[in-house]
Amino acid sequence: MPSVTAAPQLTDARPGEVADQAARSWDRVPGYLNAATLGLPPCAVVTAMQEAVAEWAAGTACPTRYDASVNAARESYARLVGVSPDRVATGAQTSVFAGMVAASLSDGAEVVAIQDDFTSVLFPFLVQQQADRGVTVRLVPREGLADAVAETTDLVVFSLAQSACGRLVDVAAVTEAARRHGARTFCDTTQAAGWMPVEADLFDLTVCSAYKWLCQPRGTAYLTIRPELTESLRPVSAGWYAGESIWDSTYGPGMQLAGDARRFDVSPAWLSWVGAQAAGEVFAQLSMEAVRAHVGGLADQVRETLGQEPCGRPVLALPDPDGALAGRLTGAGATVASRGGGVRIAFHLWNTQEDVDLVLRTLAG
Repeated sequence: MPSVTAAPQLTDARPGEVADQAARSWDRVPGYLNAATLGLPPCAVVTAMQEAVAEWAAGTACPTRYDASVNAARESYARLVGVSPDRVATGAQTSVFAGMVAASLSDGAEVVAIQDDFTSVLFPFLVQQQADRGVTVRLVPREGLADAVAETTDLVVFSLAQSACGRLVDVAAVTEAARRHGARTFCDTTQAAGWMPVEADLFDLTVCSAYKWLCQPRGTAYLTIRPELTESLRPVSAGWYAGESIWDSTYGPGMQLAGDARRFDVSPAWLSWVGAQAAGEVFAQLSMEAVRAHVGGLADQVRETLGQEPCGRPVLALPDPDGALAGRLTGAGATVASRGGGVRIAFHLWNTQEDVDLVLRTLAG
């Protein structure tokens, strides 16, 4: 596999140092304000994947050697969210892992979820509700999630940061309500991991698609699980890569799955995991507190100009029912997204004061 050079250690970095590191790690793409849709790859990711494609084209790639990239990416992600690697499963999409969690519900289970959450964490549970198993899904407003948890609730499903607007769930209130009523929690950290500290141990299960704020290739996702829940989760996507001995699990019915979270692994899209390893090594060197201060500070400059309270989140959602504002921003050279009747502006590590100024000029015009 291509070698990856780790970024300088910045675990105690200030926001300015993080900005300097980002300038060294990413090529400048002026006006790209769309990390909430698709993160930009660090230069190390581009190099690693180009080298891997060249090996593939030359016929020198070896499938077994890709395991090192998968495991390195698993370890980097585990460090990022504060768990051991044996509690992390690797896969391709949030919906696949959510589907496995949904399929593992007991008949008659009650799920409480946010009514306008991203469908990758909603649809798998709604499918089970339609499956004549007695599963009930109660959909509630984000602000009322904690209050909606009841003695009848088995699982609380939610995104830590909402996709359309970036707003955060009140984690303390939701986890306390779940603990009080004996419910488990399943948290999607896709729109949070990579710009803010995430503690996977706060939840029973988490899932993360890494192609947004973690800047990995699409086709890389992670599940974390508390060890005591391993036996209760049904590995419905199990294949050879979920085996205790991967390359001895390719034929026949003699199934011996891994004893830890690897039993939930999905066969990897190899080249994506080469990129994931490189991206993981970049992010593993960063202080997430400093990243949050940097990217949230950029967004807060726009908020303050608009008369809004600063909140330290990197995502702004501005009303744009007819798409006119998105059109003006695009015309000015920005890349943004239209979501839920608004324009979504997302600042990340590669963004600078120039991008803030671009947004402010456009809004003023």
